[in-house]
Amino acid sequence: MRKLFQQNAIFLALSLILLGVLGLALIYIQKGDLHLLLCDRHTPARDIFYRYYTQVAEWFPYVLCVCLLLFSRIGNGVMASSAMILSALTTQLFKHIINAPRPVTWFAQHFPDLQLPLTEGVRMNQWYSFPSGHTTSFFALAFVACILITDKLTGEAGPTAKRSYSSSGLAAIAVQLLLFALAALGGYSRIYLSQHFTADVFAGILVGTLITILCYAVFYRYEDKKWYNYRVFAKK
Repeated sequence: MRKLFQQNAIFLALSLILLGVLGLALIYIQKGDLHLLLCDRHTPARDIFYRYYTQVAEWFPYVLCVCLLLFSRIGNGVMASSAMILSALTTQLFKHIINAPRPVTWFAQHFPDLQLPLTEGVRMNQWYSFPSGHTTSFFALAFVACILITDKLTGEAGPTAKRSYSSSGLAAIAVQLLLFALAALGGYSRIYLSQHFTADVFAGILVGTLITILCYAVFYRYEDKKWYNYRVFAKK
């Protein structure tokens, strides 16, 4: 586990900072006011971007898992697949237990005269708001990719990587910053599109990150095993 936190310290630190900021906002700002504050920034360009970008969480994580199972070490694919599937199942379990109203339903109940800024072409969901499944997938996907890429970069950098600003070390930093930004954008897209509240996104970040850590802890102890390093399409 020390390896995980050392190699992905930036991604994890930024995720904790984001959770802290969102947590404070949830404590001090009313639910409806906070949602309106964050979703009321619509422009035609942003509408198009977030409408399509949010859909990445619906298919890309599973494409990545298949690619890892076929073209990387089988253990990487198993770890990634477990993180994606388990985080999705955990999210769905909480969704159906809590059955919280989505923003369009909640505002219709509490502020019937208020019209949310909506994006044309987006089908609005009514229930099962907490937590955000898309945010869960975005952060699980980003964290899995971060683990695999930084592990490879750190391995290539050699034993002195921690003590020097090597090209591999700088690349690992850049990767963590980029992947965090992409995951955060994915989470924000759910608020922008009024599909989720800030609390839903907060919980999605927690589920996606914690489940990925759990899957890493379970499977990376077998990193040196033959089955973990097996490749379906091994190089001849």
